Amino acid sequence: MRVGLFFGSFNPVHTGHMIIANHMVEFTDLDQVWLIVSPHNPLKEKRTLANDYDRLHLVNLAIGNMTKLRSSNIEFSLPKPSYTIDTLTYLHEKHPTYNFVLIMGGDNVPTLPKWKNYEQLIANYKFYIYQRPKYDMGSLAGHINIEVTDAPLLDISASYIRKCIQRGKSIRYLVPDAVHEYIEGSNMYKQ
Repeated sequence: MRVGLFFGSFNPVHTGHMIIANHMVEFTDLDQVWLIVSPHNPLKEKRTLANDYDRLHLVNLAIGNMTKLRSSNIEFSLPKPSYTIDTLTYLHEKHPTYNFVLIMGGDNVPTLPKWKNYEQLIANYKFYIYQRPKYDMGSLAGHINIEVTDAPLLDISASYIRKCIQRGKSIRYLVPDAVHEYIEGSNMYKQ
């Protein structure tokens, strides 16, 4: 099985995330896409993150009954902060016959040299990149394991959604309906 790994804080998961995940599983050679909820990205600040299991729940709500997409809490039990290379090592132990592909935005490609063991990652894994307007992918753009896909993009960010919630503004249509309903009925992101 060929599985795309879409890592993210998903704080909260939004329509843009779901469009990318769906595009990757429908228009590439991937059999499934796993949305891996990261408890702590070492390149981001943790203080703005909602509870890990709340974010996982929102991802599950967003996926609904789509069988080619699934959520993963694999990094919840791994040492923090989370490093992609460590997660991949663990996943290979659990699923030795699976072929894993990393899904990420073109804006993150220039940061790859900051990643733990990035040389090993770029040498041994394919990266399916969704290009972000106004971002240069830098010197790694032409690498043999970097494949750019023409995914439809929405200019939505989780930080914008959190600001809307804090200001009492509607987030309808920015997040999947089930996520919207859950957030509306909770205290998530309201402070």
